[in-house]
Amino acid sequence: MGSNNKALAITTLFFFQLLSSVACLSRSDFTSTFLFGTATSSYQIEGAYLEGNKSLSNWDVFTHLPGKIRDGGTGDIADDHYHRYMEDISLMHSLGVNSYRFSMSWSRILPRGQFGDVNPVGIEFYNKIIDSLLIKGIQPFVTLNHFDVPQELEDRYGSWLSPQIREDFGHLAEVCFKEFGDRVKFWTTFNEPNLFVKFSYALGKYPPSHCSEPYANCTTGNSEVEPYIAAHNIILSHATAVDIYRKNYQVKQGGSIGIVFSSKWFEPLTNSTADYLATQRALSFEGPWILDPILLGDYPSEMHELLGSRLPIFTYEERKLLLNKLDFIGINHYSTNYVKDCMLYSCDLDNYMRDALIATTGYKDGVLIGEPV
Repeated sequence: MGSNNKALAITTLFFFQLLSSVACLSRSDFTSTFLFGTATSSYQIEGAYLEGNKSLSNWDVFTHLPGKIRDGGTGDIADDHYHRYMEDISLMHSLGVNSYRFSMSWSRILPRGQFGDVNPVGIEFYNKIIDSLLIKGIQPFVTLNHFDVPQELEDRYGSWLSPQIREDFGHLAEVCFKEFGDRVKFWTTFNEPNLFVKFSYALGKYPPSHCSEPYANCTTGNSEVEPYIAAHNIILSHATAVDIYRKNYQVKQGGSIGIVFSSKWFEPLTNSTADYLATQRALSFEGPWILDPILLGDYPSEMHELLGSRLPIFTYEERKLLLNKLDFIGINHYSTNYVKDCMLYSCDLDNYMRDALIATTGYKDGVLIGEPV
């Protein structure tokens, strides 16, 4: 697993779950420049799925398919943030937060991707959000992609399974930098791409609902290769967007750009060498899957050894494009697990980490790995 010591970790705390273990902390325990904030994604809160010239996104289509969402819910209205954003921003202000990370709906800004025009109504909506945040002293952190794409891109060429998505994402990024970059100083290209590709292309739980046995049962897809193709295109789309920002906007606008990934932590279940090596494999299939190509020019060695030809290869030109394409790293950490080796020993594979040949558990000798929150 490669080192990521070339990256700068972002010093932002999203603190909705500062519970009993840190209840004694106060604002004075942090520097004046430390950012406390909240975070959302466009599909989860905006609603107004057919308003303001917005097109259908992959999630709009997916959630309307019978059986895809347990209770049949959709994001058609959601929290109605599209109409009630001023109330939401006032609530944030009342909490005392000074930063807010949110994503912009690709379908609202470019309803047809590069196959159509920029939507001025969508631009106006996000301008109002950004301006309202700044008036309240809240720093906007903008995510360019949080799992959603215009459905037209899925229908035309398979979205993240096609290299064509890199150009489309670059176009989206440039529009956003041009329209909002005078006020937005923190950009995130992708939110949790490592989680997204697994749920979308290995387990079939997110659109486009691709998977294959033994990972899961879907009508289409190949869980052995598609997650790695999609991740490959996302990584290169990230590099494309950062390259555009660095060349055309960063010096003038004075902002920074990074990526956010989902990162579990793992500890070996036993002191055995097998479990130790299994833990290294597990870690490699998390953040380093996305970060190592950006920082070191290639995927972790553990992934190469296990996946072989299933793992895409970066060309020389792509490696050059990837070089140092990070100003900061964002980390979403939800849980920690013990790891048991399934390469040398028979065990039930963790389906989420199946390709790492491991099993995971939260317990050791009947004791939970940490206090639940």
